[in-house]
Amino acid sequence: MPFVDLHCDTISRILSLRREGQSVSLGRGPGLDVDLDQLRRSGYLAQCFALFVDLHSQAVQKTSPWEEVQALAACWQRELEENRDVLHPLLRAEDLTRAQREGKLGALLTVEEGGVCQGSLKKLRQLHRLGVRLVTLTWNYENELGHPNGQAGGLTETGFAFVAEMERLHMLVDVSHLSDDGFWDLCRCASRPFLASHSSCRALYPHRRNLSDEMIRAMAQRGGLVGVNFYAGFLTGGSRTPTQAILDHLRHVINVGGLESAALGSDFDGIDTPLDLGAAGGMPQLVQAMERAGFTPREIEAVCWRNAWRFLQEGLP
Repeated sequence: MPFVDLHCDTISRILSLRREGQSVSLGRGPGLDVDLDQLRRSGYLAQCFALFVDLHSQAVQKTSPWEEVQALAACWQRELEENRDVLHPLLRAEDLTRAQREGKLGALLTVEEGGVCQGSLKKLRQLHRLGVRLVTLTWNYENELGHPNGQAGGLTETGFAFVAEMERLHMLVDVSHLSDDGFWDLCRCASRPFLASHSSCRALYPHRRNLSDEMIRAMAQRGGLVGVNFYAGFLTGGSRTPTQAILDHLRHVINVGGLESAALGSDFDGIDTPLDLGAAGGMPQLVQAMERAGFTPREIEAVCWRNAWRFLQEGLP
């Protein structure tokens, strides 16, 4: 079964490990949840790679959010150059079919934390030129664009301007980590489908990072997509992720938003709780568990790759 995963923090993990003096990359990834060997063994079609920036981190305090995302982008470019025989960057919709035809892994570059732009539309356009095609508007802190999960307040005027410019550029708008008020602001202003790249269901576990049923329905009505997060803290509140918990959240998204609204957003290499299925190399175990749980072949195919593939084809220029 092929897979498309809407979110991992592997590039940020690689840069962090290199700063500690370790020799690690996508091609030789000890200690990584996602590496090329695991992706190939599991049959991935595409992986979204996030450039994640913690605005309060020591690295950012020493430089700036913009310089940190540039360092991550340079790390990504190095990985891309070293693995051109395996990776195909996804810049336009046609790149999906080209990657598949060439037997390569489609790689979509994303940014997790819109605050790296420091409110500058010019910087947003620079990210686009670097190959970024999806931006998570906030992480866990307020920024120039809006407020994060758990805080009152929605999008700022700059946030609305960013959404409009992202839609013009065919960059995908990601609501994972966004406040409830910000989510509804986006529903009122967005003219194109948007996604939650790595969020789960509040009805099953009441974490502020999760989506309410009302949100899931609103996204589904607009052609949006929910990538279910594999982090135990969002699925059950526990210290380990049982595969059944992932299935429960996937089933809930399907029941609430319809089959076409559910996808995978693992958060691999951003997760600090172990998973029963391990990491990217264990994804076939997810399919086996879905089969045992009564998911139909059509449902499994839709969740594992087809919904995300369609969303990217329709969303990219």
